[in-house]
Amino acid sequence: MRRRRGARHNERMLDLRELKAEDLKGLDPSQVAALAQQMLAHIHAQDAHIGEQARGIQERDQRIENQARDLKYKQAKLEKVTFELARLKAWRFSARTETMNAEQRQMFEEALAEDQADLEAQLEELKAQLPDKPPAKEPPPKRQPRRQALPAHLRRVEHRHEPDSTVCGCGRQMERVGEDVSEKLDIVPAEFFVHRHIRGKWACRCCNALVQEPAEPSVIDKGIAAPGFIAHTMVSRFVDHLPYYRQETINARSRVHTPRSTLAAMAGGTSATVAPLLQAHKAFVLSCAVLHADETPVAMLDPGAGKTKRAYVWAYARGAFDPHPGVIYDFRVSRAGRHPQEFLKKWSGTLVVDDFSGYDGLLKLEGRIEAGCLAHCRRRFDELVKFKGSPVAEEALQRIATLYKIERGVAELSNESRLAIRQQLAKPHWEELHVWLQLQRQQVPDGTKIANAIDYTLRRWEALTRCLHDGAVAVDNNSIENLIRPWALGRKSWLFAGSEMGGERAAAMMSLLQSARLNGHEPWAYFKDVLTRLPAHPNSRIEELLPHRWQPQP
Repeated sequence: MRRRRGARHNERMLDLRELKAEDLKGLDPSQVAALAQQMLAHIHAQDAHIGEQARGIQERDQRIENQARDLKYKQAKLEKVTFELARLKAWRFSARTETMNAEQRQMFEEALAEDQADLEAQLEELKAQLPDKPPAKEPPPKRQPRRQALPAHLRRVEHRHEPDSTVCGCGRQMERVGEDVSEKLDIVPAEFFVHRHIRGKWACRCCNALVQEPAEPSVIDKGIAAPGFIAHTMVSRFVDHLPYYRQETINARSRVHTPRSTLAAMAGGTSATVAPLLQAHKAFVLSCAVLHADETPVAMLDPGAGKTKRAYVWAYARGAFDPHPGVIYDFRVSRAGRHPQEFLKKWSGTLVVDDFSGYDGLLKLEGRIEAGCLAHCRRRFDELVKFKGSPVAEEALQRIATLYKIERGVAELSNESRLAIRQQLAKPHWEELHVWLQLQRQQVPDGTKIANAIDYTLRRWEALTRCLHDGAVAVDNNSIENLIRPWALGRKSWLFAGSEMGGERAAAMMSLLQSARLNGHEPWAYFKDVLTRLPAHPNSRIEELLPHRWQPQP
């Protein structure tokens, strides 16, 4: 039909085009008017035909646009699925050494070192059994690795080795011209011993008076455990992550019977004793202006259901640049946002966190400022480089690496100097990164992994650049993640917390012991001294026993 209409219009057009001016001279007005009407009708028909063609072209363009949009969406979805599949295959089929965690890799390297030493010893023994051969040309000596000196604080046991006779064959007395000293590391296994407290009784038969020194206060009244043994048990449990049943087995090798129930009861009594110290430690940690926060799941036994349920440990640590570090853990039965609000209700300052929404309610309160974690942004781009090889992600990593290089150079400076250098050196790179991310976002399709990584970084930009306004704020939250790691290691050993009170008890012990490690103290020495002094220590001077102020007694 459209072709027929088009043909008719073309015929009329040709008829009208063939008319000449002299052809109109012989026409009367009525004929001219009819011809004009015909011309107007032809023009209207032609306009309708052009409009119909324009609508057809518009419909075709709309279909092409819809098809392009659908194609882009399908490509983005395909890219996302391909990325997830590649990551899944890497997790499942990659080399064992790559899928190992840090502890497994360390065990693998230790086994490799043992095998190498064993083979070298066997090789030397076989070489000694071979017949002597004429000396060959000696190869150049291999460069021996420089062995690190043994720690100077270790006790030295000297063994003197001198010849039986120092008289030469010629009959003259030899002179000592020097000596060679070699050191070998040795160990004495843990030794159990017993403190016997003998308090003499003195009586006056005339006055019927009796004098005797009172018993010294102890952590657990009428208990058989001395502070050193309690400290050893707590450090083994909460630093070395040895469950009580394994400690019971280890102690039994020394023919000492310590039932796990006794060890658990010891931990409960100790927790009650250190409660005032823990409160003082909490007040100290929350007295800082910059605080890091993070959380990690921990399984907790649910006796009613006959299985475990998920609980959480929240960690709060003083700023990464604080000269007096400290961390405190809070065990809670859920990941709800009310928990940090309750714990930090009296605290105000800058909170360094990731993008977890559980902190949103806290950060809306007055006096709370959010700082972001650059490491979380970097991981998103790094993941794309490893599994997909994205050039945009590679450039993002290079730009972020420049920021970290500047941070390494200012780590040991004061907050004021650190802020000044950041403003001078780092701020231009931050601004360039921001503009570059905005430009790249316009060029990548929605829904792709690289788009998600860029959107995450741009959405967190204000929090990420908080370090440009405060020199005490770190660019990332890595310091608190390192302090969360002991819980990740521990739950692989003790698997779950026995109860909510057990989780709270573990959080209290680990708060003190991990803070002692942060301040450079040996955990056992610190906790033994604290347990020795705490029963008779006045509460007014409890701060003297905090990890950042503790000094060993002479």
